Amino acid sequence: MKVINLTQNTLLSEKAEAADDFFSRLKGLLGRESLSAGEALIITRSRSIHMFFMKFSIDAVFVDKNKTVVGLVEGIKPFQMSPMFFKARDVIELPEGKIRETKTRLGDQIVLQ
Repeated sequence: MKVINLTQNTLLSEKAEAADDFFSRLKGLLGRESLSAGEALIITRSRSIHMFFMKFSIDAVFVDKNKTVVGLVEGIKPFQMSPMFFKARDVIELPEGKIRETKTRLGDQIVLQ
């Protein structure tokens, strides 16, 4: 699926996958060497993320139930944890630099197609 920042009229991902069950949410991006340009992982029911045992940095966009951006973490590195975003419902994990590239900001409206 595609992930679009409607507010900024920018494309966050043209090839996003959903991690929406226990095992896919648990695994996340573990075991991968990278997240390619255009890819994203949407982890449902997540208010924070950890990067334990990851091999690369990512950007993370936290959205609420209406897909409004309520949290942003740029360049979170392996073995770090994100803050807890209590209003978040899902998190969109993106290649590092994508938040800056797309000018994504708090309050932006995200659309999944």
